[in-house]
Order: sequence, then C-alpha cells, then structure tokens
Amino acid sequence: MDEVSGKPKDRCSGRVLIAGIGGASLGTEIFKCLRLTGDYTIFGCDISPVAFGHYQEGLEESFVIDVNRYIENIVEVCEECGIEYIIPGGEQPMVLLSGAEEILKGKGVSLVANSRSVVETFSDKGKGFNLLEELGFRIPGSISITSTSCLDGMAFPCVVKPALDSGGSNFVFLANCEEEVKLYSDHLLLNGKKPIVQEYLPLDEGEFTVGVLSLPDGRIASSIALKRIFNSKLSVSFKSEKGLISSGYSQGYIGDFPVICAKAEEIAKKIGSTGPINVQGRVRNGELIPFEINPRFSASTYLRALAGVNEVEIFLKYLIRGEVVKPEKVKPGYYLRSLSEVFVSQEKVKK
Repeated sequence: MDEVSGKPKDRCSGRVLIAGIGGASLGTEIFKCLRLTGDYTIFGCDISPVAFGHYQEGLEESFVIDVNRYIENIVEVCEECGIEYIIPGGEQPMVLLSGAEEILKGKGVSLVANSRSVVETFSDKGKGFNLLEELGFRIPGSISITSTSCLDGMAFPCVVKPALDSGGSNFVFLANCEEEVKLYSDHLLLNGKKPIVQEYLPLDEGEFTVGVLSLPDGRIASSIALKRIFNSKLSVSFKSEKGLISSGYSQGYIGDFPVICAKAEEIAKKIGSTGPINVQGRVRNGELIPFEINPRFSASTYLRALAGVNEVEIFLKYLIRGEVVKPEKVKPGYYLRSLSEVFVSQEKVKK
C-alpha cells in the first residue's frame, strides 16, 4: 500500500515525469498531488543535482538534466523510462517544453499543460494584460516600458516587476515615487529584463488566488478560490506602511466564493484556455481585478487537492481516458503551509 494515498502501489494508470523539482516549488507540490492519488508511477528531473525533489520519498527515479541539452535530455529520459506524460514543474520548464511540444508528441509523450498560444501570451505580462484589456476586463493600470521616460499617468505607490519570469513575486518591487520606479526599472533594464509598471491595488477587500482548469475542448472542469492571509512571513514578499506584496506561497481560507470563481472562469473562457491557469487578483468594489495570470498549475495546487479539487488528477484522467472527473465538494477551512527539511550526505548527491 502507498503510505500517503492508502491505495495499492500497482494501481498505476500512467508514467509521469515532473520537469523541475526544486524545493518548495510547483514541481514538489505537483508530486504531492500525484502521490495523493496512488495511481501513477512518478519520475522527476531538474537541472540542479541538489534540487529538493531528488531526495523526496516516493519518486520512482529522478534525473539531473543538462541545461544546455534540456530538450534532448528530457527526450532521452522519456525513452529510457517509458514516460507518457510530462508536467512542467515551473515557469521556465513550461516555456521550454511548450516550444518542444511537437517533438514530444513525435516521441509519444503528452505535455500536461495549456496551449502553446496561451503559454506564450501569458508568460509575457505585458502581452497578457494587453489581451485582457482588449477583451474588456478591468485590469490595474499597466505600462510596459523600454525606458524610464514613459511613466506619465502612473499613480503611486505602484508595482514594478519583470514582464517575464515574475512568477512567485520574483523581482517584484513596491515603488513609492517616480524616482524609485526609475531606479528599479533601470536596474531591471541593465540586467536584461523588460519591466512592467502596474497600479497597486489596495488589500482592503482581500486578495485571492484562483485555479481554473479548462479541458482541451475549452470546457471548465474545475475552479477553486483561496482568500489569502498574511500572518506568516512565508506569504509576504514585501510590506511597508504603503502596502503589501504577496509572495509565491499562498495560504488562507478555501471556501465558497462563486462571484470570484465566476470572474476567473470568464477570463479562462475568453482567453481560450485549454489547460490550467492561476488567476491572482485583489477585490475592488466586490469585483476581482487580476494583477497576475500564470498559464500553469499553481504552487497552491496541493492545498486545493487537500480541499477536494485535485486539478492535476482531473486533467490527467481526461488526457489518459477521456474521463471528466467531477471535483469533490470543497472542504471549507484554512489551508496553511510551511517548509520542510532534508539531509543529504555528500556521497548521495545526484550525478
């Protein structure tokens, strides 16, 4: 019997590779979702030999991938292990694998992800918010800048972040004045990153992270909302008297939020989502205003699975058997998280 799921270990309906298994990451949360079902043989890979997931109990096997031969190595692992499905465990693996989807298909491997067009659009925050505005959604005032001379009309405080690779609040900064915007934007530009400056939305009416899973035919399979709490440093990236920037570690109350979920579902439908998306937003006058949309599973996905909505399992069952699984009724309550530790002796580090 599997110690986590309580199901027989031979109930495996697929061989799945998680690409990207760094500690406290999306990849390790996806692993926990898969293990919860007891239905899959799970493999992992990462470019780092000391990625936490290599040493997490329950993986059939894990591999260190050469960053310079990423796709070639992934294909070799799939052929060696009979992998049928790959789930990106982070933003960078998602972008790389999405671009190689046809190569993977040619090897008989399915990418468990959104469409390439949705990934390409929403991996660039500027493109994504331009599309949302064109589709008629309310968004925070946003300016994509190539120099710090284009800030006319921006209110303060405001958020400055890279248009690419800002998932998990990576390199996100709360600026209090134009001088700070220019200093931080220049810093990003000098380091090869394209900044986007965005209106800061107050926290008064709450912040939500919402998972919406669409099937390949566009039907909504599930949606689930978490109202974030910020009593733990783990969930706070930055805090001052001017405002708060959340981190990538969501925790809080999962319950019945029909209006919030309906808005996120509307976004998923209108952008043509055919897989997982995560909508992060704050509420203004009762309406969810998105400030970040990630076209992938969220690092909150295991919290959602504990609440009764295992998005990873729902999507895989559809891809494998065409089965549309109705999510369980959400178990309302607070879903909290922390970090875990592991010791790895030098001789056991992955090669």
